[in-house]
Amino acid sequence: MRFPMRLNYDLTKYIISNKISKVEKYPLVLMLEPTHLCNLACSGCGRIREYADTIQEMMSLEECLQSVDECPAPVVTITGGEPFLYPHIHELIAAVLQRGKHIYLCTNGILLEKALDSMTPHPNFTLNIHVDGLEETHDRILERKGAFNTAMAAIKKAKERGFRVCTNTTIFNETDLVEIEMLFSRLEEIGVDGLLVAPGFGYEAVGEKLFLARRDIEKKFVAVYEMSKKHRFFSTPMYLRFLKGEKKLECTPWGNPTRNPRGWKAPCYLITDSHYPTFAEMMAKTDWEKYGVGKDPRCAQCMMHCGFEPTVVNEIGKSWKDIFEMMIWNLT
Repeated sequence: MRFPMRLNYDLTKYIISNKISKVEKYPLVLMLEPTHLCNLACSGCGRIREYADTIQEMMSLEECLQSVDECPAPVVTITGGEPFLYPHIHELIAAVLQRGKHIYLCTNGILLEKALDSMTPHPNFTLNIHVDGLEETHDRILERKGAFNTAMAAIKKAKERGFRVCTNTTIFNETDLVEIEMLFSRLEEIGVDGLLVAPGFGYEAVGEKLFLARRDIEKKFVAVYEMSKKHRFFSTPMYLRFLKGEKKLECTPWGNPTRNPRGWKAPCYLITDSHYPTFAEMMAKTDWEKYGVGKDPRCAQCMMHCGFEPTVVNEIGKSWKDIFEMMIWNLT
């Protein structure tokens, strides 16, 4: 199967429970950002710019775990910033796993090889390494010479030690898709379990002209969709069909709520209008109807996975064709 049996079971049970209880808005993945500190200054990174004035702030371990307990999502993505700069990262991982949650730890890979000495593989734990191209391209985007080779060495070591590993690749305006397919082949050769791919989002805080408008995304992702037939993508086929303009989806901003040192970020991982002290307050006080394509101009070009992959979950049950597609995709 494309995903571990336990993850499939826990997600399915959680979704069915919410459907039976007629819960309209429920999260699928908690995006936990214990710190925004980073050891890189990547072109296109919104976090280090948006939170420049508070970048030294960190969540305590207790605040992190309280947030995990507040949010019922069965999956926790530990991100940032760079999570391995968080002093309590190993205690956090252990405590979240003890709660029966699934973890995707998102890292640039610079500190990963050393961190592996303090980590043990777990069936609910996946390492997600950011790789945006082959050596020259990746190092240029991350603005650090040697970043690609460091990440690749860490991936190899993680696989040798039995960790489940996926990679996350952002498609920018100048991304060479031939190079990206070469990258995917190389990643699979060293044993990567799956590939996540998404278009870049133009943060207000980022001035670089790296990002794609919707029409450009659709053109680029026609080719990316064809790649998904040859490579082990973790991005769902329905989401990829949406990216190439074949499928219409509405955003589900509450699907991947974000908690960071400032509080619960609303309305979504990408746009900040407010920070709330609790998950319940964020869900209750955010006017969700204000956001989405055609409602808020900041959403006009957005096709990011954090808003639209959760929509896929609600759309699947509406069509037998979609159900069959997802079953075949997950089983192959």
